[in-house]
Amino acid sequence: MRVRFYDGVDDGLLKFAVIISKSDGKWVFCKHKERNTYEVPGGHREAGEKIDDTAERELKEETGAIDFTINPVCVYSVEGKNRVNAAGQETFGMLYFAEISKFESELHSEMEKVVLLDELPDEWTYPLIQPLLIAEYERRCN
Repeated sequence: MRVRFYDGVDDGLLKFAVIISKSDGKWVFCKHKERNTYEVPGGHREAGEKIDDTAERELKEETGAIDFTINPVCVYSVEGKNRVNAAGQETFGMLYFAEISKFESELHSEMEKVVLLDELPDEWTYPLIQPLLIAEYERRCN
């Protein structure tokens, strides 16, 4: 598995949006109903959708965020076979950071729950990818 970072690529290459988030100084993570691990909100871009709209939609769907600010950080790519890329070719996504100030009272998605953590989790859904995305966010933005 190889993760790379770019300042930009052609918009047509962007297939995913991943949103590193904090609320009240704590990391925001989601737990999917079918897994026992934690993940950063994010997902696939829909046909005809702007990548910024993908990020906002996924953040709202997966965390229940209703009051937030969101900004792009950088483009990332993943090369290698994984759960969402059976062929293993290089795929591109946009990495965002969101500060969430208000959540809905309940989730309406595939996520079982949202947790706010002081420290990063030990049990990752994508352990070879998402810790690297957070490290790049911290490198670029702190």
